[in-house]
Amino acid sequence: MRTVFVLFLILLVSGCKVKKNMIDNSAIANETSARKVARKHLATYLDKKTVDSKFKVNFNNGKTRQGLSVTMRMEKDNFIWLKGSKLITVFKAKITPNSVEYYSPVAKNYFIGDFKMIENLLGVSVNFEQLQNLFLGQAIQNLKEVKQDMKIENNRYLMSPRVQSELFHLFFTLNPSHFKLDNQFVIDTKNNTRMDVVYPSYQLMQDEIYPTKIILKSKGKKNYTEIDFTLRSVEFNQPLQVPFRIPGGYKQLIL
Repeated sequence: MRTVFVLFLILLVSGCKVKKNMIDNSAIANETSARKVARKHLATYLDKKTVDSKFKVNFNNGKTRQGLSVTMRMEKDNFIWLKGSKLITVFKAKITPNSVEYYSPVAKNYFIGDFKMIENLLGVSVNFEQLQNLFLGQAIQNLKEVKQDMKIENNRYLMSPRVQSELFHLFFTLNPSHFKLDNQFVIDTKNNTRMDVVYPSYQLMQDEIYPTKIILKSKGKKNYTEIDFTLRSVEFNQPLQVPFRIPGGYKQLIL
């Protein structure tokens, strides 16, 4: 009986130690295999069902520069709900694996369709899972399903698919402190566009490593967009209210 009790204490202490050291700022990127790094990255994936977060967001595309308060509510793998406001509601959006819906009380317009609207905003094509991963500091490609080349540079793991797609080239930088991303970027070789996503900081919250700042840059032949997200608050596994109803009389956007 005493042996069982001692083992229990060891497991308990070990478990606590792991949680406390989920972000180790003194970690060194040691020589290892790409597969092991990928496995550690996947192990950091959000273990909560819902996310209710608030951001300060700065948007700039060279023509429009705007600061907004944005609420993002996510039910993992089911939907992402967004509301942007500046004293009044500027826009609402609801994104599911199969559709994108959006409306703006300011512009009096709306959109119902596929991910073409997201593609126009980001400059590259993404699906729902990839967009979800983008917000969570996860690679938009499953790093274990595709063989990766890897090297260590500036105490970071730099990874890219051993065989790049003809349409997209992907690159990822992982931080040994927590094995989340420092950045990821996608090059659309067909349309000559590029999306860079940078994660300057993370914080340990309820045993989850969550990005506290995301900088998204999209660059095309003639267009440039930068969106800067700064986290204000986040709660996990809370009941979510996601009101969404497009008012009558709005003009439909055709993309």
